[in-house]
This record gives sequence, C-alpha cells and structure tokens, in this order.
Amino acid sequence: MNDTPRRYTLAILAHVLLVAAWYLFVEIGKVPKYVMPSPQATLGALFSGNYPWWDNIYVTCVEIFGGYILAVLVGVGLALSFSWSRIWEDAMMPLLVSLNMIPKVALGPLIIVWFSYGMFPNMLISFSIGVFPIVLTTARGLREVEPELLDLVRSLRGSKWQVFSKIQLPGALPYIFSGMKVAAVLAVAGAIVGEFLGSEKGLGYLMLQVQVTLDTAAMFMAVILITLIGVLLYGLVLLLEHLLVVRDARVN
Repeated sequence: MNDTPRRYTLAILAHVLLVAAWYLFVEIGKVPKYVMPSPQATLGALFSGNYPWWDNIYVTCVEIFGGYILAVLVGVGLALSFSWSRIWEDAMMPLLVSLNMIPKVALGPLIIVWFSYGMFPNMLISFSIGVFPIVLTTARGLREVEPELLDLVRSLRGSKWQVFSKIQLPGALPYIFSGMKVAAVLAVAGAIVGEFLGSEKGLGYLMLQVQVTLDTAAMFMAVILITLIGVLLYGLVLLLEHLLVVRDARVN
C-alpha cells in the first residue's frame, strides 16, 4: 500500500503546527517584535519593499546550486577514479580526509583573498564543505559490489566498462544519493558561511545588514528563505533518487 499521501499530510501538518505554536508564543507571551516577530510580520517583511529580496535570493541560489553541482561532479569523479586504481585511492583518500579536517570558516578568508568577493568564492566554500561526503559514500558504494556478480560478468568476458556500467554503478547509486543528500544540507551552510565572511549580495549578507537596524522580521524572513532553498535542493535530490533508484527497484 502506498503511504506517500499520508507522509506528505503528516509533514504539512507538522509545519502548520510549528507556525501555529510560533504565533501563539509571540501573541500570548507578548514577546517584543525586535526579539521575535510574529509570522505575519515576518511575511510582511518580504513584501515591504525595503530590501532587494529577489536579487539576494538569486545570488544565494546560484551559490548553493553552483557549489553543490560542482561538489557532485568532482566527488563522483574522484570516487570513480578510486574504483579504477587502488594505488590512487590509497594515496589520495588520506589526503582528502586531512583536507576535510580544515575548518571551512578558517578557509573562507583565504578563498576570499585569492578570488576576491562575489558568488564564485562562496560557491567554492559551498563546494569544499559538500564534496567529501559524496566522495566517501560513492567510493564505498563502488567497492561494496557482490563478488558473485563481478565473477559472473567476467566469466562471460565482459569488458571493464560493462562491469562498471552494469554492476558497479547501479549498485552504488543508493550510496551516491546518500552522500548527495548530506551534501545538499552542507552546501547551503557553506554558501551562507561565505556570505557571512565576505559578500556584497545574498541572503546571508542581507541578514548582516538588517542586524544593524534590529529588523528581526527581515532576519527571520531571510532564514526562512534560506531554508526553503535548501528544502528545494533536497527535494530535487529525492526526486532524482526516486526516478533512478526507487522506481527501477520496483520495476525489477
């Protein structure tokens, strides 16, 4: 039985209850608006015309999606190269672990010094945070292939490409998407960290600007918009996973 409608209904209900609790907390508790604005005040900040919301949304979207796509391409590419050469993997994987230990907040100022301000440095920060989980999970998925299947294909004189395309890659897809989902969350954090460290546009930059005037409603709205961008990215990954993994599994 398909329980998808029930799951979506429960998810929507949980979000509605959260907004209702937020509203009741502010209204019943008489919380000052500079501490926590009401939901209607937060939504009103989006349409007040005081800030260039859409320009900043565009910049943040480009940084997040650009950094994420780059992380997926590089991460999967590196993992594939590891599956073709064990020596290469033994040499590079410890190096990647060491590089991943570098605090990205500390790396951010250096990236800004090297590439100045703008969207590209923030994309690089987003990429640097999101790439490692993709490399790790994809490499693991490519390794954990049933030996019997490999022996069968090789006994039939299958080429290396056939072994990879018919056995290794399909078997690794769940692992790849597991890393992609983790990276989707990290890519959002990376782009906003970059905007906090140094930027001229973006929702993170806007949050720093409105902090000076204590426009808490605008700050809340920026946080909500960042969250929605992250949810959109995560949802697209889930959709792609459903098309390539879940649906194929049901067909088979």
